[in-house]
Order: sequence, then C-alpha cells, then structure tokens
Amino acid sequence: MKKIVVIGGVAAGLKAAAKARRGDPQASITVLERGKIISYGACGMPYYVGGDVNDIEDLMKTPVGIVRSSAFFKNVKDLDVLIQTEATAIDRQAKVVTVKKLATGETDTIPYDKLVIATGASPIMPPLPGVALDNIFSLWHPDDAKMIRQGIEAGKFKQAVIIGAGLVGMEMAEALTKRQLQVTVVEMKEQIFPAFLDAEIAGIASKYAAEKGISLLTEEKVERFTGETRVTAVETDKRTIPADLVILAIGARPNVELAKAAGLTIGATGAIVVDEEMRTNDPDIYAGGDCVENINRLSGQKVFAPMGSTANKHGRVIGENLCGGHVKFKGVLNTVVAKLHTLTVGKTGLSERDAKQLGCDYITAMVAGHDKPHYMPGAKPITVKLIAEAQTGRVLGMQAVGEGEVAKRVDVVAAVLTLGGTIDDLFDIDLSYAPPYNSPIDNVAVAANAVMNKLAGKFKGISPLVAKEKLEDGKTVFLDVRTPDECKQIRLSDSLNIKYIPLGQLRNRVAELNKQDEVVAFCKISLRGYDAEGILEGAGFENVKVMEGGIVSWPFSCEK
Repeated sequence: MKKIVVIGGVAAGLKAAAKARRGDPQASITVLERGKIISYGACGMPYYVGGDVNDIEDLMKTPVGIVRSSAFFKNVKDLDVLIQTEATAIDRQAKVVTVKKLATGETDTIPYDKLVIATGASPIMPPLPGVALDNIFSLWHPDDAKMIRQGIEAGKFKQAVIIGAGLVGMEMAEALTKRQLQVTVVEMKEQIFPAFLDAEIAGIASKYAAEKGISLLTEEKVERFTGETRVTAVETDKRTIPADLVILAIGARPNVELAKAAGLTIGATGAIVVDEEMRTNDPDIYAGGDCVENINRLSGQKVFAPMGSTANKHGRVIGENLCGGHVKFKGVLNTVVAKLHTLTVGKTGLSERDAKQLGCDYITAMVAGHDKPHYMPGAKPITVKLIAEAQTGRVLGMQAVGEGEVAKRVDVVAAVLTLGGTIDDLFDIDLSYAPPYNSPIDNVAVAANAVMNKLAGKFKGISPLVAKEKLEDGKTVFLDVRTPDECKQIRLSDSLNIKYIPLGQLRNRVAELNKQDEVVAFCKISLRGYDAEGILEGAGFENVKVMEGGIVSWPFSCEK
C-alpha cells in the first residue's frame, strides 16, 4: 500500500490528496495541518467582512452546505486529516516526517513513499514600531475576518487605514466603505494595483475609488503605529492618520523553512523550485500552492504568484502524478480580477511596463465603449488596453477597467494568450452576440482593430498620459468634437488650448484650425475623435492624433 503524506490542508494540499484518492483507492493518505480549520476559501474573507457572505463557515462548506471538516474528508474521501498537527522536520533518507501535536506537545513520525509540501505563504509583517498593537490585522486567516467584522458590528471601528493598495488592500477598502467606515489606503508606490496595472488604467480605478470616499495616499511610506495597547494612529513620512483599525496588505512570503531545512532547492524568488510535474529536486517529494514558484508563460521567467486558482491547479496536477501520471503545469499568465464596489479591474499577460522591461518591440491601444449596446438597459462603459508584439501581432497582454462586464473580456484574452494568438485571432474569434450580453463587435475585438489600424498607420492614438503632458505644455491644440450638451456635463478643463467643434460641424469649420499645429482629437470614447482625425487628414492636416479612450478613460480629474 502506497503511503502518501501531504503537509498543508488548505487549497493545494487537500486538492492533491483528493485527486490522489481518485487515482488510487487503496493508498494510505494522511494530511497534516497545523491550524484548526481546513479547506477554507481565504479569498472570500473580504466579502465576509463587507457583509456579502453572512457566515464565516460558508467559506468552509461544500456547495450543498456541508462543512469540509476532518470527518467530512474521512467519510467522503477516506483521507486522514490531522489538524493542529505541525510537520517540524523531513528526513529524506528515512522518508519520514516528524510531527508535533500542538494540543498536547507530543511528537511522532509518519513514514511516506510520496510526500507533498503545500505549506502556503505568510503575510509580510513590517518591522515597524507598534506593529504588535491590538486591532492591526493581516486578514490572512478566518479568525482575523471574524474579529474585524465583530468589531465593526460592535461599533468599535470608525477609522480604518489599509497599508497596501494591491488586491487584498483594495478589496478591503470596498468592504470597509460598505460598512460605513472612513477608509484611507496608504501605498508606497505611485499608484494602486502597482503589481499588475499600468498607470493610465490604475488612474481610472483611483479616480473611481476617490469618488466612493476612499482616501488614497500614494508614494507615501508608513513609519510607525502609535497607541498604548490598541492602535490609535498611523504615522507616515508625510502625516499622521487617526486609526482604530489597521489592515496590513503588503504581500506575502512563501513558507519554505521546512523544505529548506530538508535540503530542497529554493529559487531566486524565495519559493520552492519545482519542475513541470510539480516535483522538487527530490523525486519523491512534490510541492504546490503558495510556497512554490511558477513560470510566466510569456516571459519564461520564474515568478512568485500566489493565487487560489493556481494552487488548486497545482493540487490537481500533483494528485495525478502521485498515482503515476505525468501531467504538466505549464505556468501562469498572472491573470487577476478585482471588484471595487461597482467597478471591476482585470489584467492578463504582460503589462506595458513588463513588455518594456523585457525589451519587447510592442504596440498598445486603449479603447472605451459600452459592454453591450448603448440602448440596452444596464449597459456600462469599460476601457480595454491591449498590448501586442509590433512585428508579429502576437497578443502580449491586456488590462480592463469599468463598471461593465470586464471579467469575461479578460478571460477571452487569457485564452488567446494561452494559445499564442494574435490580434487577428482576437478579432476572428466567433464570440457570442445578443444585445443583452454583448455588442456585435466585442470590446476586445475593437481593441484588436485599433492595434491593426495603428500598425497600418490609419490610427495615430496617444495614451492619456502623453495627452496630459501635451495639454499642460500648451503647444498642442486639443479638439473636443462632442456636442455642446456633452461638454456642459463634463470636460477636461478650461485650458485655452482646447477647441470645441462638434463633429458634425467640423468639415465646415476646419478653417478655424491651423494646419501647422499638432491637433489631438477626442470625444466621449474617441470614436468620433478617430473620425475627426480622418476629416482633418483629408483636409491636409499632417499632425493629427487621437486621445485614446476619450473622456471615459481620462484618469485625471475633470471639471463638471
């Protein structure tokens, strides 16, 4: 009888154990978990705090409402799950794991034929004065989520400071503003979602967050936490922020101490090195989840990218291979999606910053539009930024943001990236169409068309970041071709170098513009701006550009 031992009882570990059981009904499978609870959906914790999830145990239940306890796994999967049992050492020669029973302090050894390390990661705790004060949480365990929600419902928390504007930080910003707390987010880098968004897309999300009452402090560094026993303020290098609740969301480090002590190879990312079959440098030891490094499928580089979705895939691959399979995990695209009230932010593949760092010869295009026909109830705007290889048209990455349906566009591009597709493929895909769901030409296909037009020299678009520089230097004429009523509702500014000529009047009023000037045309989404480019070039203008995404995608403040 094969003896399989799994260290770690959350996503990757229990997925591997369950899959191995399907492959080998006779194997002895033991799962070691040092905590009291197992197989919980950690990614759902912000939504429990925010009130979308009513009971914390819902994060630990099957779809039919059964708690995934040790008894559940024994009865249904025939897995021996030992909670409050910590693996303290691995003897690779003797092929045994030393364990400590945390409730009693007793130690024991458990033999294995095959071993799985799924020890996950731990939140980064900054070595700052006051970090151990009460009411400073990392939201890494359901117990943290319970304490935060209980404090909110008891009226203990009014002013929250979140350290870090990544996925967890911004998800918690949503949760706490929904609970009517005053929320400040402090981020030491220059933008929110710094790990995966380019500046113009992050700017759109930042503007929305500010409208929802979230105070964003970027390029600001936390120096200490103050208070007697409980936190009362956060001090940065620029100010003091009152706080009775602090959320630390500054990232995670892989738990590799056990693997390192056993002589397993640790990579440059700080995580465990595994091959395509999730095997470590010991052929009888596999590893998966947040403790291992992955390969980025586009760059070929090793990355530390902890995600619940990836951990579950790792577990399935490991489970197959424990039973003699040779399934390969091919890597990640760093696909992410996040919800911020009614806004969705998503990304897959390389960002423009990534492409530049890798030395790619790339081209980008940013387009805005409704997620379904404008005449349909519930149609909402989204902005898509597409990045492609200039010579081949191969899709390199995509980002999207908006109150419309973003996630399915991210998934479409992720599929194209996985298959090595081009902008032509992105246009050619026969996507579903009906007015309640989509426009005749999907937003990502429109973005692909924009890249094609750029490559063909038919569309001379510039990003909002470049447009902002040109607007401020005063040497470029900005041509707003919207209707007067639209301009009354919202406009870039009252800058002297903005000219207002509705598109329908442009052909008759073209003499009001100087052919020697650089002209940047735009409208609500810059589709009419593109038409204006054609009109002006047909009239002999040689330096006409279009502000990509228009007013909808302008990441800076506007006048109303």
